[in-house]
Amino acid sequence: MDDKVIQAKPNPVSSRRAIDIVCNPFTPVEVSNGQVGLDDTFFDKVRLPRDQRGGLPMERYLAMMDEAGIERSLLIAVRAGDLRMKYSFAIPYEQVAGYCQAWPERFSGLAGIDPSRGMRGVREFEQAVTTHGFVGAHLYPHWFELPPDHARYYPFYAKCCELDVPIMMQIGHCLDYQRDRILPSVGRPITLDRVAIDFPELKLIGIHLGWPWTEEMIAVCYKHANVYMAGDAYGPKHWPREFVHFMNSWGQDKCMFGTDWPVVNPVRAMREVGELGLRPESERKLLRENALRVFKLGGAPAELAGATVP
Repeated sequence: MDDKVIQAKPNPVSSRRAIDIVCNPFTPVEVSNGQVGLDDTFFDKVRLPRDQRGGLPMERYLAMMDEAGIERSLLIAVRAGDLRMKYSFAIPYEQVAGYCQAWPERFSGLAGIDPSRGMRGVREFEQAVTTHGFVGAHLYPHWFELPPDHARYYPFYAKCCELDVPIMMQIGHCLDYQRDRILPSVGRPITLDRVAIDFPELKLIGIHLGWPWTEEMIAVCYKHANVYMAGDAYGPKHWPREFVHFMNSWGQDKCMFGTDWPVVNPVRAMREVGELGLRPESERKLLRENALRVFKLGGAPAELAGATVP
């Protein structure tokens, strides 16, 4: 494979539309309910402005999506750790379903999974898909201190196959979200290898670039037809060179776009994607087409009126 990075002229802003596949509900409701799991040390690290740390009303976030040119965001009903453990938290599926029902053209739900709930959790996940219309599952392995290939996740993987929905999970290392409880980094990309072998029909998405093992994440994507990756949680201008080359050439059908809001501002993310110099086809697949296909989001949602990216 050629190591030369393929580049083209930046695409016109007016033609760019996106689906953000990694978005956390971050309104004053989640902040006041302790459903964020982040402290000021983390916010300082990702440089979140102080006037946003109390959360943004959803209407304000929708305006931000419009400004960025993001037509739909996948909202995560996060399940972050065994609730018997300090600092673990969860966003109820019904809470995210409410946002999706209020703005059905702009949001779709992702159901967080919690292996400590056992088969009760599997049944709850199934209801999230069949009753609330969620389009996939989400997993934070580090919150449970279990790598992705651990047997406790397998009932959820099997249910994803049965329901024909993908699962995304944080792959790579994790940051210190709360200084009083620092979690281990258990998500090396190679741990997806066993899962992909055992569940060849399961669509697996490694989010957060697999960093700092991005090349390992690319290798697992290349090996398995059912493994994908996402550029999120890091500003696009900081995406590793190897990932930019992969999504702009031989991996253009394997990569998706996300922000991990509130970690990365969507307006900034879209602007910086436009500055990467991607081929037009590669950029369309990254920003939108691959997500439509993998999450089976159907036809194109309504056009955004006047959406621009500065």
